[in-house]
Amino acid sequence: MTMDLSSEDALRLNVLLANSPQAIRIDESSMTLYGLSEKGEAKVSLSPNCRDDLYLRKVREVLSGHVLGSPGGYPIYLKRWNRMGQTRDENLEQLLLLGEPEAVVAVTSARGLSDELARRAWWTRQDPDNARRMLSISAVVEGEMGSELARFLVEYLPFETEPQLIIESLRLSLQPGLLSEEEQAALWKRCQRKPTYYLGFLSSMPDVLPGASEGKNLSNIERVGAEQLAQAGNVFASQLLKICSPEGQRFLSTVLQVMEKPANQDVVTVLLDILRDYFSPLRPSGDPDLDLEALAEQARQSNNLQLVDSLKALPAREKTIRSLYLLSGVGYGIVRPVFSKSDAIGSLMRKKLEPVFDPLREVINDLIG
Repeated sequence: MTMDLSSEDALRLNVLLANSPQAIRIDESSMTLYGLSEKGEAKVSLSPNCRDDLYLRKVREVLSGHVLGSPGGYPIYLKRWNRMGQTRDENLEQLLLLGEPEAVVAVTSARGLSDELARRAWWTRQDPDNARRMLSISAVVEGEMGSELARFLVEYLPFETEPQLIIESLRLSLQPGLLSEEEQAALWKRCQRKPTYYLGFLSSMPDVLPGASEGKNLSNIERVGAEQLAQAGNVFASQLLKICSPEGQRFLSTVLQVMEKPANQDVVTVLLDILRDYFSPLRPSGDPDLDLEALAEQARQSNNLQLVDSLKALPAREKTIRSLYLLSGVGYGIVRPVFSKSDAIGSLMRKKLEPVFDPLREVINDLIG
């Protein structure tokens, strides 16, 4: 036999729905339903006449019947599809009226999410995963919600335990315009205690890292030659000028700081990806997936036309230029010989990485001024 809502709840719910709410959420622990409107919040304290879980299902069926014209509730089996951002944009407002957490996930994953819908979704469910999803959408980043979501993620950082989530939260929060310079500086100070935080900065703002570094000296003749080549489209000359700038030196110094004590294999992999991306103009074909020895040999033997042209113009910088080419190829391939045989983390992992990281540090140190 189908159980109906209590008459009191049915009346209150109908009144709430008749006033065209913008979003609905349900606090299951207190059995309270909230509605958001332009005037503020409305609250309905539910009075179950059966088991709480059965009653909540009935409440959601009533909401679904009113909003979607279907009493079946939100189709949870669509979870994977919705988390891929494939929800139809015209349904987003309706999904926020179902009182269903997974429907909110569908909204925060949708490519057509607007700043206003982000505000409603955030009222419905304040969750770091939802914040990260919404900050991957430009309309939200550029809107009023962007800074609020970024500050939430920053405040939530101490409670995150997975390095990848920490890095992603920082990468998204450090998008231009979301945090003030003071907030960025405070975050940068926290990197000293938690070096994993540096990866968020390296990923989101590699060319404008906080702090100051001196540039690497180039003679006037070398600088003029490199600038002429760069203006002609030589990517090796452009990368040489970039890495010799104070900003480039700051980038490399920060990479070395992360290399000192990476927490686990994910941190190492992300760091190598960031390093490769920084030098990616030198290798448009992408990750070559080679070990360090093979990359070093390739850099020594390469007859890439732009590399050769840069060597002709800057013969004294041959080691530097070939090192740039080596770094453009780093990735999981250089640590595969270690990681494929061990799942170690912490100090044991760092010990096993020494045969790879020591020569890589040497390459980077040679590039630092």
